[in-house]
Amino acid sequence: MSNGMYFILATVALVVGYIVYGTFVAKVFGQDPNRPTPAITKADGVDFVSMPAWKVWLVQLLNIAGVGPVFGPILGALYGPAALVWIVIGSIFAGAVHDYMSGMLSIRYGGCNLPVIVGNTLGNVAKQLMRVFAVILLVLVGVVFAKAPAGLLA
Repeated sequence: MSNGMYFILATVALVVGYIVYGTFVAKVFGQDPNRPTPAITKADGVDFVSMPAWKVWLVQLLNIAGVGPVFGPILGALYGPAALVWIVIGSIFAGAVHDYMSGMLSIRYGGCNLPVIVGNTLGNVAKQLMRVFAVILLVLVGVVFAKAPAGLLA
């Protein structure tokens, strides 16, 4: 099969995943399109600012793409089409659901971040542990962004 065909199949899979699995996930989370976001209910011009839809889509694209533009071509060159399959499956069933769930939780808790949400639900000790965990994860992500492409190219 040609490389163009792999690209077309991956694109179709992403669109179908968005429509079918996205609808299922929205139903499970109880999506309410009429619920105002914290950008509207807490608008302060600094932390809570309403944006046009095209900017929201762009931010989401950048969030889900993440390391994909760095790793995708490298993994594709090393492993061929199998890497593309895992990128598509991971984007549909892991990345997209994670981002959607994080956004839904934040909206339901008035724009709070994850440690605050954990603290509201499980108490102050859990909140502080979540803060430490979040910092460790951020450091690890930074290390992966720096080390992994260099390691693959070496």
